Formats: sequence, structure tokens, C-alpha cells
Amino acid sequence: MPHTVMREQEISMLRKEMEILMSERQSLLDAAGAAAVFVANLDSTILPDAACQAAKVLSNSLNKLPEETLQDALEKVKPEFADGE
Repeated sequence: MPHTVMREQEISMLRKEMEILMSERQSLLDAAGAAAVFVANLDSTILPDAACQAAKVLSNSLNKLPEETLQDALEKVKPEFADGE
């Protein structure tokens, strides 16, 4: 019996950890999606040099994401930017 209770506690802890990780993933997708839209709409010809460099770093970071992850991120924020099109 104690082994079963211990196992149930482990399963419960793992479930909670998975929920935390999934919530964090959703937040990261929001940030990545918004960043991708932001970078796509920048006009580098009018940015100060420091801002342009930061945009390049952000762009390179976004380009390193797996395509599927970036698609998920863009789909997640798409409704928020639909009015601005």
C-alpha cells in the first residue's frame, strides 16, 4: 500500500510539472510569435544602429527555432494582429 501511495504522489508531481511546462511553452510561444511579427514589420532603414543590431539578434534567434515551433508561435498570436492588417 505505501508503495502505491508513493507512486500516486510521483504521478501527481509529474502531472503538475507537465502543466507548468505546458503553461511556460504557451507563454514562450506568445513571446516568440509577437517577436516574429515585430521583426517582420520593422523598417531597418529608419532604426538607430543599436536597435538594428538588437533586431538582427532577435531575428537570428527566431530563425534558429524549429519551423513547426515558429508556426505554432505565429498561429498563437495571429488573432491579435488580424485587426492591424
